[in-house]
Amino acid sequence: MVQLYNLHPFGSQQVVPCKLEPDRFCGGGRDALFVAAGCKVEAFAVAGQELCQPRCAFSTLGRVLRLAYSEAGDYLVAIEEKNKATFLRAYVNWRNKRTENSRVCIRMIGHNVEAPFSKTFRDQMYIIEMPLSEAPLCISCCPVKGDLLVGCTNKLVLFSLKYQIINEEFSLLDFERSLIIHIDNITPVEISFCVGYVAVMSDLEVLIVKLESGPKNGERVHHHPHKTNNRMRRTEEGISNEISQLESDDFVICQKPLELLGEKSEQSGLSVTLESTGLADEKRKYSHFQHLLYRRFAPDISSYVLSDDIKLHSLQLLPIYQTGSLTSDGKNLSQEKELLSLFCFFSLPHVGYLYMVVKSVELMSVYQYPEKSQQAVLTPQFLHVITSNNLQCFTVRCSAAAAREEDPYMDTTLKIAYSNTYKTVKTQSCIHLLSEAHLLVRAALMDASQLEPGEKAELLEAFKESCGHLGDCYSRLDSQHSHLTLPYYKMSGLSMAEVLARMDWTVEDGLQKYERGLIFYINHSLYENLDEELSEELAAKVVQMFYVAEPKQVPHILCSPSMKNINPLTAMSYLRKLDTSGFSSILVTLTKAAVALKMGDLDMHRNEMKSHSEMKLVCGFILEPRLLVQQRKGQIVPTELALHLKETQPGLLVASVLGLQKNNKIGIEEADSFFKVLCAKDEDTIPQLLVDFWEAQLVACLPDVVLQELFFKLTSQYIWRLSKRQPPDTTPLRTSEDLINACSHYGLIHPWVHVLISSDSLADKNYTEDLSKLQSLICGPSFDIASIIPFLEPLSEDTIAGLSVHVLCRTRLKEYEQCLDILLERCPEAVIPYANHELKEENRTLWWKKLLPELCQRIKCGGEKYQLYLSSLKETLSIVAVELELKDFMNILPEDGTAAFFLPYLLYCSRKKSLT
Repeated sequence: MVQLYNLHPFGSQQVVPCKLEPDRFCGGGRDALFVAAGCKVEAFAVAGQELCQPRCAFSTLGRVLRLAYSEAGDYLVAIEEKNKATFLRAYVNWRNKRTENSRVCIRMIGHNVEAPFSKTFRDQMYIIEMPLSEAPLCISCCPVKGDLLVGCTNKLVLFSLKYQIINEEFSLLDFERSLIIHIDNITPVEISFCVGYVAVMSDLEVLIVKLESGPKNGERVHHHPHKTNNRMRRTEEGISNEISQLESDDFVICQKPLELLGEKSEQSGLSVTLESTGLADEKRKYSHFQHLLYRRFAPDISSYVLSDDIKLHSLQLLPIYQTGSLTSDGKNLSQEKELLSLFCFFSLPHVGYLYMVVKSVELMSVYQYPEKSQQAVLTPQFLHVITSNNLQCFTVRCSAAAAREEDPYMDTTLKIAYSNTYKTVKTQSCIHLLSEAHLLVRAALMDASQLEPGEKAELLEAFKESCGHLGDCYSRLDSQHSHLTLPYYKMSGLSMAEVLARMDWTVEDGLQKYERGLIFYINHSLYENLDEELSEELAAKVVQMFYVAEPKQVPHILCSPSMKNINPLTAMSYLRKLDTSGFSSILVTLTKAAVALKMGDLDMHRNEMKSHSEMKLVCGFILEPRLLVQQRKGQIVPTELALHLKETQPGLLVASVLGLQKNNKIGIEEADSFFKVLCAKDEDTIPQLLVDFWEAQLVACLPDVVLQELFFKLTSQYIWRLSKRQPPDTTPLRTSEDLINACSHYGLIHPWVHVLISSDSLADKNYTEDLSKLQSLICGPSFDIASIIPFLEPLSEDTIAGLSVHVLCRTRLKEYEQCLDILLERCPEAVIPYANHELKEENRTLWWKKLLPELCQRIKCGGEKYQLYLSSLKETLSIVAVELELKDFMNILPEDGTAAFFLPYLLYCSRKKSLT
């Protein structure tokens, strides 16, 4: 007899005609149903036009005790009984079983198939027999990998799904016994296995562990990596002995109910051990485990025998997947299944329990049945329970919880109970219903690979619509959840103008009130660099809204690029209202100055800018950078106020941008781009205002600025201008003397450089300033000379300016002899000043080893520089006569020299000791 139930929420129900009363049945994926009766299994179609029609049938070895189907691998596995012996068999390639009498191949697990037989296995059903040392009690297939877990007394056996590759065109499904999980003192009634998560259920106990691969905490993995400690074993043995002794005296000892979550479940008293049985040369899939959950229920003590009213049933691990990631246009980034969450369900006859076991272990829901249950099945949205008289359906929040885990904007406080913080029943009811609908749509979109293109587009549209409605609801709230207005409106795809058009602008009782949710959304949207400009009318409504709700935000709102179209007179009127209301600040002053520029009122602009010191003005720009710089379509755009300051107060502008960088309001590259755009220069042209900014950075000694990179920028620009004799496009804000006095990175220019430069007249003062700044940087303590050498090539040594830079660099590199040769040849008058400044301490010997012989040699040759060399020689002899003893002094004098010329220096050297 078939009993028909009210199967809400199913659309229909079908009656499957069976010849014999079914013993066991299970689903076969999306298109098949398996029914076992007697020694036969029948497969029925449950999809398409052949609904509920037989597909195939095949005989079993004996009566089927358990039946399970794996979509991964498309195989059916059964525990069969014959002559009081149990067998474990897997039925593969069953779809090719055309008739009941068709040939069937049988082979043992792990048996290698020869190539000539491959065609046989390809075209017909074959059976894999899996022998076990103990009788199998229950089975479970991993829905992701297809691995098979078998429950026996005190242990679980894991068979890993694998494929034997016969040739390039054909591979054969097979299994390998890879792991044994020993669990003492438990007889599994039901088990469930999913991607390494193992759930075991006895009559009154549930244990969940997670198998893991790789060494645990860097330790070496042994054959039995995890065992219960000896103290716990002794405790168990003592309790067992004590219970046995008491029971022999007609006492029944019942352990109290217990729930242990996470690591605490290790204290359950159950000993768990892993034994690897795979091939030794293969990498083991699982090497250790982690305890997740242990729960024990108390039996009914009114009866000595365990009553069915307290036995557990319907153990199930339910995975929630996401196939790829959805983009805004509904396309998947990838097709790989990603496990988002995992839930475990088990049930007593009158109560069902649902746990989340991924990321955190927690009890999600408890389901009370009005009647005694016989079996229950959990799906992502519903729990179906077969009771003594009915088929009942409960809504569950598995997909909703997984959607919240995936969706960072999901409200985690909305569960099966809602807070009382909502202002109206209408808003609360709307949020309740919309949240349920939203989560269902979001869950459907997680596995988009199962959707048709049209369905996916329709669901995406429904998802966006639900987000918009939820945004509307939260925008009317003034509670702790009002911030959810922003993410829901963002996910809806609505523009800011479209959101504002949905608002009710009617005034009640002469007062206009704006709730916190809407204010939060508008405020954050205006702070983002949206490429959306509000109309004049909407911009006026926005500024009115903030003047009423948050007046301090009005200056910030007016600086948003989205408010570009607001009437300047309207903006000025609200700013003046702030002044009279006591909200006046430096930010209000700067905003009024910016609006005055838009109005063309330069007098008002000047008066506002003069009302505060430059330091306060800089602080104001730091509070609101958009007064100077904005971003539109990803590009840096200087404001009208910035353009005006470039012409009237460039020093304030540079100081303000420096303040923005110092306070992390603008990046280094963004600041450089700002000045280039401001001065209408292309990427290859450096305006003087940007050079002023770089110099200001050095003076400020910013900690996050890389000094050598900044030195490179400045020196490259100085060298380029000097080589091209190109003056700056504007007057520099600082002279070289200003920089030397204000910045330690600019050093005092060596005296001999001034002598060298004075031999050449430069008409352009700015050219001289660039040269002095470059020389000062080279003379400073922080400059890396080696880094600049490759870039000195454009600066020719033919000019005195270029010569001074090259000699300075060689001096910093301690190439003193080469520098002396250059100066003797190009500028003899600078030789002695150079030697006095550079030839000191360990380099002092160059006076008589290098300079004295060179001067004597050049004097012999005569020429137009004879007098300069002669004067330098006299200075050199005076220094050497002081430094050397008489004997040493005589040894360095040239043999062909005139005695009368050297005699005074010899006499001074001989009397030097007596004088001291």
